[in-house]
Amino acid sequence: MTRILVVYGTTDGHTAKIATAIADTLRTHGAAVDVCQASRTHCLPEGHDAVIVAAPVRGGKYLKSIRRWVRQHAAVLNAKPTAFVSICLGILQHDEAVDRTLKTIIGQFLAETGWQPVVTKPVAGALPYTRYNWLIRWVMKRIATKAGGDSDTTRDYEYTDWQDLARFAEQFGLLADRHHATASAPAMVTV
Repeated sequence: MTRILVVYGTTDGHTAKIATAIADTLRTHGAAVDVCQASRTHCLPEGHDAVIVAAPVRGGKYLKSIRRWVRQHAAVLNAKPTAFVSICLGILQHDEAVDRTLKTIIGQFLAETGWQPVVTKPVAGALPYTRYNWLIRWVMKRIATKAGGDSDTTRDYEYTDWQDLARFAEQFGLLADRHHATASAPAMVTV
């Protein structure tokens, strides 16, 4: 059985929800999946056939806990199938300048950490206005309004395409299964 680790960083809980959805899809397809927050000490990639890391973009970068965790485990991550799920509302704008900015943010993160994931998947996140403090709510409303997004701060908005996320998880699970089967196949010996 293929063992997959899903590591995430979150500030408002939506990335945890995304990580859980990925894990549920992988389990449905027969994988043994561990899910943990990057800030936890027991979150280790060793003993897993593949790893998925999910993190939101905040202020033009990823959470410190994710950056630290990936940097610390980059050598192990680079030796197995891995995926990076980047959660960012900017992808909803379908704007080339915003897409370039996100690619730059991802590129800087990967260069800073030394990690080269096999797959990078941008995913739209959420606007949980009701969970923000007044300052974050005000900032996020300004950003959303400028981008033509939802700005009623009395409610929360979810933009994640759950079906697309499930397809991604299924495809990654197949990749991990192929790697697991190859890695656990006995070596052919010629006598």
